[in-house]
Formats: sequence, structure tokens, C-alpha cells
Amino acid sequence: MADMNGISSKEALELLNISDELELFKCFSRASELREKYCGQTIVPCSIINARCGGCPEDCAFCAQSKSSKAQFDKYPLVSKETMFKAAEKAAADKASYFSVVTSGTAVNASKELNIICEAIEKITKELPIKACASLGILNKKALRQLKDSGMTRYHHNLETAGSYFGKICTTRSYESQLDTIRFAKELGIALCVGGIFGMGESKEQRIELLETIRSLDVDSVPLNFLNPIQGTKLEKMDDLSPRECLKIIAAARLMMPDKSIRICGGRERNLGDFQSWIFFAGADGIMIGGYLVTSGREVGDDLKMIEGSGLTIP
Repeated sequence: MADMNGISSKEALELLNISDELELFKCFSRASELREKYCGQTIVPCSIINARCGGCPEDCAFCAQSKSSKAQFDKYPLVSKETMFKAAEKAAADKASYFSVVTSGTAVNASKELNIICEAIEKITKELPIKACASLGILNKKALRQLKDSGMTRYHHNLETAGSYFGKICTTRSYESQLDTIRFAKELGIALCVGGIFGMGESKEQRIELLETIRSLDVDSVPLNFLNPIQGTKLEKMDDLSPRECLKIIAAARLMMPDKSIRICGGRERNLGDFQSWIFFAGADGIMIGGYLVTSGREVGDDLKMIEGSGLTIP
């Protein structure tokens, strides 16, 4: 069904439309086989810190931190490099392999803020057994080069949704500006983590469109998020996914991109519920543990037990 290049967009859409239980299980089984072939029996956890929260000038419909949101949460400026290091220290103790510094807003300040983050990344890289990453919005080559020189392992930059649906989700920046940041990072030889959010009202065709765009960019890691509607946001009443649909999306991603890391992040607790362990059967080889940006995750111990209980290992 899938070769080194992965299944076609047409085949992936057919997967999303499968209703027959046996046929769907066959797809999950093939996705699981590909996960094992390219990623082994190891599931790689990652963790983040929300290093600057709130006050974003963008109007993303899903985001509590956007200017269009009326959500209630604690807002704060960029935390200190010591706070970032302590969070990375905890993530390492929790067995995360990657730790990302994430900030709200279109981008970080190119001088003071970026310097603080780079100093934190350098300290993390030198002193902890964890790989430091960053998710700082739309950056130019100079800023990305500075991050790379500080020891950053990967740059994370989600596309959020398909290009044909992006205008329904965000009107304050262009899709092309997001793609430019990814292209700049690739030109500098920086590893990339690029994914999106599913369940925001997009069609099944647009879900595959997003995955096809990500495939065309040839990134290293593909984080899949499932909408967790937050009260006060434009999408607070959206409820568009079942566990079955989430698992289909995961399988489609694995079958389209057999050799990439498929990582399950925000919204899995709400959307998958008791079926969270099925993400590995559907092809995932990584998960985000701990908290997200303004929502909490499960207890880390529960996630680690879930991995081990599935007969899988942690690095």
C-alpha cells in the first residue's frame, strides 16, 4: 500500500473516508508496520515551556492568546533564562528527548528576547541530556542562524491548517510568510518540526492538503494537534473530531510520510480519550508530555506507563 515515497493524496483521502472496520484496521496495521520499520519500537517524548504567554497581535481563531480571544488565563512577558533551564531540567527528568522554548506573538524581539533565549538554549545544550528546540514565530535567516549557533536542534513552525482554509483561521499573516520561515531554516540546514491542528472545521480534503504540503517541505518531524476548544476563542463551540477520525489522520500521516517522525501533541486527551494508546497502532512514534500552552496535559507518569504498556520503549 505504501512505498518509500508514501501513499498518494488520493489514497490518503480514501483512508479518511473508510467506513469498513476491517479495512480501517488493515490501514492501522500497515501504519504500525511502517512506524516500526523506520522508527523501531521507540516512542520519543518531547516537552515545551510557554516562555512568553498572551498578548499576541495575530487573530488565530483557535488560540487563547490571540487578540481575537476573550479567554481567561495568566499572561506574562518572556521568562528568564534560568526559568527556561529549570523547565528543561524537569523535562529531562521526565524522560523527554526534546525540549522547546515557545513564545506567543508573530515573532520574538530580534535583540534582547532572542539573546536571552539563545543563552538558555546554549546552557541547556551544554548541561542537560536533552535536545533544545524553539518555536518563536516568523523569523528571518539571521535570527535562525543565531539560534542554530546557540545549539538549537530543531525549529518548530506549524502551518496550522491547509493553505485553502488558512484565511478562515487567521487573517493577520500570510500562509506564504510561514512557508518562508520554513524555507529559510532548511537553507541553513536546521532540522524542522512542522505540523498543524485538525478539527477546526476544515474538510477531509483540506486535511490531506495540509499533510501534502508538509510532505512537500520534507521536514523531519510532523506534530499533529487536535483542536481543544477553549472558551473565549472563536472556535469555542467546535466539536469536529471523534477518536476514530483522529486515528485516521495519524495513519494517513504515517502512510504518506513513512520515514518521518509523527508526533501527537495538543488535544489528544480530549479528542482520543480512552483510545490514546491507539496512536501507536495508527503510526505515531512520538508524543508531547506535560502541559501545552494554556491547557494542561495528563500526568507524565500516566503517559510513560501508556508507552510501556503498549510494549514500546522510551529512549
